[in-house]
Amino acid sequence: MVVANQKGGVGKTTTTVNMAAALAQHGLRVLVVDLDPQGNASTALSVDHHRGTASTYDAVVDGMPLVDIVQPCPEIDGLFVVPATIDLAGAEIELVSLVAREGRLRKALHAHPWVFGEGEDRFDYVLIDCPPSLGLLTLNALVAGDEMLIPIQAEYYALEGLGQLLETVEMVKAHLNPDLEVSTIVLTMYDARTRLSAGVADEVRTHFGGQVLRTAIPRSVRISEAPSYGQTVMTYDPGSAGALSYLEAAREMALSVNGADEGAQA
Repeated sequence: MVVANQKGGVGKTTTTVNMAAALAQHGLRVLVVDLDPQGNASTALSVDHHRGTASTYDAVVDGMPLVDIVQPCPEIDGLFVVPATIDLAGAEIELVSLVAREGRLRKALHAHPWVFGEGEDRFDYVLIDCPPSLGLLTLNALVAGDEMLIPIQAEYYALEGLGQLLETVEMVKAHLNPDLEVSTIVLTMYDARTRLSAGVADEVRTHFGGQVLRTAIPRSVRISEAPSYGQTVMTYDPGSAGALSYLEAAREMALSVNGADEGAQA
C-alpha cells in the first residue's frame, strides 16, 4: 500500500507510521518502507538510519536484498522497517541511468520471502512512505504497490494538487502497473469544532465516496509530539484521541481493503 500526497504538511508520514503501528497492535505483521530521504518514518519508528546503515537506497540503487536491510521496530511487536538514510536524497539522479529504473523497488519487494512467500512470517501489510514529490522514488512506489492510501488535510485547499497525483496514478495504471488502485482516503488534522473541517470533509466525501474512511484523524498535540521521542502516538499516549482514532481507522481500512481475504498483500 502506497501512502502518497505530494502536497506537504498533510500528515503523510504521520499517517504511515501510526496506521502501521495500529495494524500491528491489531495483531498483523506490517512492513514500513521509508522512501522519503528525510527519514521521518524511520525516526518515528525508532530504528537506526544514520549514514552507512543499510537502507532503501541500497535496495533501489544497488540491488541489496531487503532481507539484509529490514529492522524490527523496537517499540511494537510485528512491525518492521526498511529505513531511509540521507543517501536516498541522491537516488533520484542515480536512478535515471539505471535499467528498468521505475521497477527497482517492486523487484526488491518481490524477492523478499516475507512479502510474497508463504507461512506465518509473511507480512499482512507493506506500507510505503513516499517523499512529498512525484519523482522517480514515488514512481517506484506506485509501480510496486497494489493500493494507495492518500491522507488529505481537513483544511482549506485540501484538494489542491491532488489532480496531479491522480493523473500520475492513471498514467502508471495505463503503462506500468494496471493493478494500482486508490483504495483509501483518510482525513487528517480534523477539528470537529470548526465549520471548515466539516465542509472539507463533505467535499472530500463527495469527490471520493466510499474510499474515504469514516474515521477522521483529529488535530492533536500528542500526535505531533510523539516523533520527537522516537515513537508513534500509539505508544507515546495510547489512550489519547489520536491513538484511538488511528486504531479505529486501521481496523476500518483492514476491513474495507481486505474484505474476506485477510492475507491479501497491500
